[in-house]
Amino acid sequence: MTTTTFPTLDAWLTHLESAHPVGIDMGLERIGRVKAALQLSFACPVITVGGTNGKGSTCAFLESILLAAGYHVGCHTSPHLLEFNERARIDGRDATDAELLPHFEAVEAARRSLPEPVSLTYFEFTTLAILHLFASRGLDAVILEVGLGGRLDAVNILDTDCAIVTSIDIDHAAYLGDTREKIAFEKAGIFRAGRPAICADPVAPHTLVDHANAIGADLWLFGRDFRYETQPGSERQQWSYIGRTMRRAALAYPALRGANQLFNTCAALAALEALRERLPVSAQDVRVGLANVVLPGRFQVLPGRPAVVLDVAHNPHAAAVLAQNLGSMGFYRYTYAVFGAMRDKDIVGVVKHLKGEIDHWCLTDLPTDRGASAEMLEAALREAGVKEGPDCTVQRFATPADAFHDAKSRAQEDDRILIFGSFYTVAGVMADRKLRQN
Repeated sequence: MTTTTFPTLDAWLTHLESAHPVGIDMGLERIGRVKAALQLSFACPVITVGGTNGKGSTCAFLESILLAAGYHVGCHTSPHLLEFNERARIDGRDATDAELLPHFEAVEAARRSLPEPVSLTYFEFTTLAILHLFASRGLDAVILEVGLGGRLDAVNILDTDCAIVTSIDIDHAAYLGDTREKIAFEKAGIFRAGRPAICADPVAPHTLVDHANAIGADLWLFGRDFRYETQPGSERQQWSYIGRTMRRAALAYPALRGANQLFNTCAALAALEALRERLPVSAQDVRVGLANVVLPGRFQVLPGRPAVVLDVAHNPHAAAVLAQNLGSMGFYRYTYAVFGAMRDKDIVGVVKHLKGEIDHWCLTDLPTDRGASAEMLEAALREAGVKEGPDCTVQRFATPADAFHDAKSRAQEDDRILIFGSFYTVAGVMADRKLRQN
């Protein structure tokens, strides 16, 4: 049977966008058959990271600490902001098109080799290709971010050596359920019997705890098995990680900003404590890793004036954290917000958390059929109680870049501009700034 192939990564990705009947097709049967045909396996530890918010940050902490310790690390995250290659990092570097292409071809060949070839979603196909790339490199550790949920997500085809659930809140309700208990059960699906199962949510739903106990996972709960303590220092604040068997004292705050990052850092440190016999790291490795960690679009404050803040907060839980972080930044005369979101999100819930921090709204359409129109966003603002006046305006724009240009034209040095919501919103502004800087 002839195998489909394409000369460029862009051509592959364009093909995959329409290769499967639906974009999201929960289940592991199809991808599991292709994984078996690929004979995909890893000898090194695999860490799987799920959760409603904080997944990307936790992956970044793990990657940065392990790289500081000298390990060869593969890290798969999603979605990307500017380029697909961001989803596959090896030793802290995005994989090149040339590195990825042979593994796209390998997945297609394996898929076509089946007696009854199956179709794969964009995420399933690309995840297999990235895993196949990682498996070819003899890595010391592999970090995998869950795309959606956990139990039926593509990365769950691998039996993880350590699973992390960062936080649990309402998101993707159509697929995962409309309560924290239902969603927690789906996320706990990445746990494995006899393996460390880390939960950094300070109020873990009983469904997650019950599932972990039922399968015999080694459950680590925040507040019971690990936690943090903050310590005001003479020059700057410090904090300590306290785990089951070790304490890491006098740590500087991580380079990723935001009040929630200590929960994510603790999750990473608990995983490394649980895997210390296979992936030992020193106190200096932890300090260097936390100091050097980088993750664009997560409460990222750009240098210069007016202040520009990028954050992919797109659900009420993330919006509440973002509001807290904005409130701790100090005084700004006005805050201009470039806001775009997907139509299936709780837009009113997001706005209710942030309306007290935002004065001028620049609402934007997004370049995807799933995006809410600027008109829909404006209606959500009205429902959330946002009222226009001398110090509050609401305007609509066709693109994130247009909205950002308007905000920048009006903002003064003692103002700030917040770009938040969907990854498309943040990416649209980042891409525009990149073009203008080149």
